[in-house]
Amino acid sequence: MIGGPARSLLAGLLVVVLGACGGVAPTADGMPVSEPNTAAATVRPTIVPIPGHEVYGFVPYWEMDDSIVDHIGVTDLTTLALFSVTHRRDGELDDSQNGWRRIAGEVGRRMARTAHDHGARVELVYTSFGQAKNRQFYTEPEAQTRWIEVLIQLVEDLGLDGINVDVERLPAEHVLDYAAFVGRLRDALRARLPDAQVSVSTQANELGAGMAAAAASAGADRIFLMGYDYHWAGSNPGASAPIDRLDGEPRDLVWSLDLYGALGVPVDRTILGLPLYGMTWPVIGPGVGSPATGRGDNWVPRWNLPTLADPSFEPMLEPVQSVEFYAEPIPGASSATPGHGPSQGARPLSSDGPTGSLPAVEPEPGWNAVYYDSPRSLTPKLLLADERGLAGAGFWAIGYERGLPDYTELIATFRAGDLAAP
Repeated sequence: MIGGPARSLLAGLLVVVLGACGGVAPTADGMPVSEPNTAAATVRPTIVPIPGHEVYGFVPYWEMDDSIVDHIGVTDLTTLALFSVTHRRDGELDDSQNGWRRIAGEVGRRMARTAHDHGARVELVYTSFGQAKNRQFYTEPEAQTRWIEVLIQLVEDLGLDGINVDVERLPAEHVLDYAAFVGRLRDALRARLPDAQVSVSTQANELGAGMAAAAASAGADRIFLMGYDYHWAGSNPGASAPIDRLDGEPRDLVWSLDLYGALGVPVDRTILGLPLYGMTWPVIGPGVGSPATGRGDNWVPRWNLPTLADPSFEPMLEPVQSVEFYAEPIPGASSATPGHGPSQGARPLSSDGPTGSLPAVEPEPGWNAVYYDSPRSLTPKLLLADERGLAGAGFWAIGYERGLPDYTELIATFRAGDLAAP
C-alpha cells in the first residue's frame, strides 16, 4: 500500500511527468495525444543488477486451441499469463466473455497443468480497457472490494499462482487509485496464498511509466513493460518495437526504459515485453519507410507459414529499428515504380481513335509493406534487457510463433542466459 510521505512523493513525480506531456491521455490506439517533453527520460541506473532471464508469456484466449497445450510444453517459460477476465460494473465476474470461458475450460486447465509440470508459474490476467469503464471502476471502492474477492477465488479455484493487472486507457487522475487497488489486491491475495504474486502490465508511454511507478510503490512483484505498439494501425509504417527510429520520433525501447528508470521503477522487477507479431500497411512504394496509403493490420507469423517457409523468401533486416521488412505488390495493383505509371484518372484512347471505346483503367501502383519481429531482430532487444539488468523479458503473444521452432529456441537460449550478440 502507498501511504504518507511515499504517496506524496509519488504524486509529485506523477504531476511532473504527466504535466510535462500536456496531461497525456492515451488515444484509442494506446499512444499519447500530445507531444511529450522528453528531457526527463535520460536517467539510467548507476548500478546494474545481474539480469534475471525470466520469461513471461501471455497466451490470449483466441490462441487457446487444441495445439496450444503441447506448444506450452516445449516453450521455456517462467510465467504463463492466461489472458483474460474482466468485471461487470458491480465488481462481479463478466462470465459472458470468451476469455473466462477458455481459461476455465478444459484447454485452459490443461495449459495450467502443463506449465506447472514444467516448473512455470501461472497467472490469471485481469483486463480493464477504456476510459469510461476505468473512471467508473476506480471511483467505486465497493466494486473494487468485490472484484478483489472474485479474483482471489478464481485463482484458488483454478489452482493458479498469481494475478496480472492489465489496465489500459486509465484517466491520469486515477493513477493513484489504480495503485491503491494493486496494493489491496496483493495484500488480500498473499493473506490467502502467501507465495502468490501480483504483476502489472503497463504501456511504454508516459502514462504507462507513471502507472508502473505507482504500482511498484504499491508492492507489485513484476512490471511488464509493454514494449510494442510504437507503430500501430493508424501510424506511419515501422517497427512495433524499435530500438531506434528512422522517423525522428523519440519514442523507442531505449526511451521507454530510460523513462521507467527516471521514475524509479525497479529494474529487478521489470520485464521487457516484446512482440511475436508484426504489422502490414498498404504503401506507395516498396522501400523501408514508404508512406502508408491506408490503415495497417496485424501480421502474425503462424498465419504466414507458407511465406516464411518459401526458400525464395528473403526479408531484409532493417538494423536501426531492428525489424524484419519486406514488401509485395498488392494483388490487382500495378507494381510499377510510383510516379511512372498512368496518372490517376488517365484513360488513353484506343487505337480506334477518339470515337473508339475506352479500355479499363489501369490500377494504381500499390504495395503491402510488412514489418515484423523474428529471432534475429528480437536478439538485440533481449540483449538490451540483459544490459539493463532487468528481471527478464516477455512476449505478446505465445502461440503466434507456433510452427516456427527458431522462436522457441531463442526463448530457451535467453532463459538459459546464453544469448550472444548476432
